[in-house]
Amino acid sequence: MRRQSTTRPSDLGRGHWPIATLGWALLACLGCSAESSPARVSYAAWAASPQDYAELSTQPGAMPPEPQLLSNQTIRQVVHLSAGGDELRVRLSNLLGAAPLTVDASSVAFCTGGPAIDMSSQTALTFNGASRVTIAPGQEAWSDFAPLATPVEADLAVTLYIAGQANVATVHRLGQQTAYVAPGNVVSAPTMPSETPAPMTPRQSYYWLTGVDVASAQAPRVVVAFGDSITDGLGSTIDANRRYPNFLSRRLNAQQGSTPYSTVNAGISGNRVLRDGRGPSGLSRFSRDALGQTGVSDVIILLGINDIGVSGRLPEQDASAEAITGGLATLVAEAESHDVRVLLATLLPLKGTAAPYYSETAETRRQAVNDWIRANRDVDGVVDFDRAMKDATDPLIMSPPYDSGDHLHPNDMGYEVMANAVDLALLR
Repeated sequence: MRRQSTTRPSDLGRGHWPIATLGWALLACLGCSAESSPARVSYAAWAASPQDYAELSTQPGAMPPEPQLLSNQTIRQVVHLSAGGDELRVRLSNLLGAAPLTVDASSVAFCTGGPAIDMSSQTALTFNGASRVTIAPGQEAWSDFAPLATPVEADLAVTLYIAGQANVATVHRLGQQTAYVAPGNVVSAPTMPSETPAPMTPRQSYYWLTGVDVASAQAPRVVVAFGDSITDGLGSTIDANRRYPNFLSRRLNAQQGSTPYSTVNAGISGNRVLRDGRGPSGLSRFSRDALGQTGVSDVIILLGINDIGVSGRLPEQDASAEAITGGLATLVAEAESHDVRVLLATLLPLKGTAAPYYSETAETRRQAVNDWIRANRDVDGVVDFDRAMKDATDPLIMSPPYDSGDHLHPNDMGYEVMANAVDLALLR
């Protein structure tokens, strides 16, 4: 096992940031007119990795998804914050847009269920002091810090009003959380009114919203869960925050001790180590989606099962076990070069998944990747999800009580078992 970093969270709180993290934080803050006070340290409390809406259909010959747009409409999106703080800021993204994105008004407030908010907490967002922001194609924008104190594990509603027309381009497809759209500017409404004549349109993706940072006097350890749909929470209950990173966050926040924690989800459904698909490959997005999170200290990598499964469906995109482990080794080295601790996670059982996603060849490759992970001495630890999730009588299948039904993705119970399989001593 590699030598552990000597940089501790208490050091970060005294201003001794790792060089790469400090540089990223300074760049991220450029253009903010109402920054956090010098006594405050900002860090990621929630994130959603961006995807190109036009590329969500990845099967050869498949039609692109039906275009979506918002025009003179308000969208309210709910995020579950892992960490608390004294103030917060929101990141809006037009990374994958072809035209400027203009948001005419926006606010944050505590969510009280569904589209309803606690009006006493509602706080307007500004960008360089202005309520209106235009984001150029390929760019993102952080709001100014807003004076809303948040506890750990809080539900926050982020409400955006689009006066003109905005084509949906930058999304996070598998939100597992309902977003609400209503006509006109209802940013300040205590709940979202119904559309006329149709009811308000529920959606379960995130639109243009890719991050929430909070700030306080003490910096936490920021743990980024990096992976595919299993990290993203496919199969978990909608609107319930029962993905494995959510359960892990609650475990970390329940610990007795002086070190606070924040757990950020950087999963993308369908993601692969080596190739683009429903989102950029793990290799191409790791720097932004994992190492780019404000204050990141630790990364848990669970990735590779789609490289194996898609090889059966698309032989021209075949990925050997050696290629997959080579890609994972590249991610590990990149994290270590940024003084970020790395935990590698073994791949879950997949027997029973529809052929040709599962095959004897796929199983041989999964076993080879897991053997490499377990034997790895260049990381700070291994999380053996395979051992935690496999059936006692048939170790090639997921234990039925943990299976969402597709034999690949866990259900709520399975995701909690995954979180419990993480040795918290590895994150201290």
